[in-house]
Amino acid sequence: MNMQPREDLMTTAEVAGYLRLGERKVYELVRERIIPCVRVTGKLLFPRQAIDLWLMNHLESDERMVRDAPAVVAGSHDPLLEWAVRESGSDLALLLNGSVDGVRRLLADQARVIGFHLIHEDGSWNNPTHCGLGGLRDLVTVEWARRTQGLIVASGNPLDIRDVRALANPGIRVLRRQQDAGADVLLRELLKQAGLTLDEVHALEDCALTHDDLALEVLRGGADCGLGVEAAARRHGLDFVPVCEERFDLGMRRRAYFQPEMQTLLRFARTERFRSRAESLGGYDLTGHGQVRYNA
Repeated sequence: MNMQPREDLMTTAEVAGYLRLGERKVYELVRERIIPCVRVTGKLLFPRQAIDLWLMNHLESDERMVRDAPAVVAGSHDPLLEWAVRESGSDLALLLNGSVDGVRRLLADQARVIGFHLIHEDGSWNNPTHCGLGGLRDLVTVEWARRTQGLIVASGNPLDIRDVRALANPGIRVLRRQQDAGADVLLRELLKQAGLTLDEVHALEDCALTHDDLALEVLRGGADCGLGVEAAARRHGLDFVPVCEERFDLGMRRRAYFQPEMQTLLRFARTERFRSRAESLGGYDLTGHGQVRYNA
């Protein structure tokens, strides 16, 4: 896995020219923590995408929220995001009930940011129009990571589960995620691609609210397999059958991108500690981490 993020970075002189400001004014904006920047070995660098977002956020005609949404991360469960929110000191709370639930909460201003991974019929990921977010004129989505999704199975894979087609075996008990979870949307799409439907799968009545809940149920023998991320399988010493790579994004209103809680999380996600954690969890590719995927 490639763990090194790539960004288009500008120097102080370059960003001053880009914004048509004097370098002294740029230093003043940095000192007052108004303009987004990073400091690398004492040198100031400015991610071009963050600068463009900052400009868009200051358009006089830009729509303003009447009130700030609560400092909550909603949407899909992701082991790396859950850890980063907790360890970064961002003061963000977690309410992870699935990608679809996160979309609803973002639209209702009940969450500051959401994590989501929703596949569409054309094979694309997290398209705002298809997700129901196209109406937010100040929507921004940022890539968090590419994740390996697959079938979490017992250690040693005693039932010899090799692909999604194996789930048609009536002797294999499949644990699903809740209906609002992106993983359940993905499971249905993968079954469709394999020529199967949920009716042809021995799906258990109960659902798992997180990837870890699913892995623990397989570990204790309550289920034979379920669709989840590689990180959860590795964390609990289970086997993993990779099925696909997906893009996991963060979605928010443009204003939220620049608020202290989100900036604290994003700064932490640029550290070596964060990259080391992603590598140790497994199943993450940070090549596109931090790249703006949509800017309304």
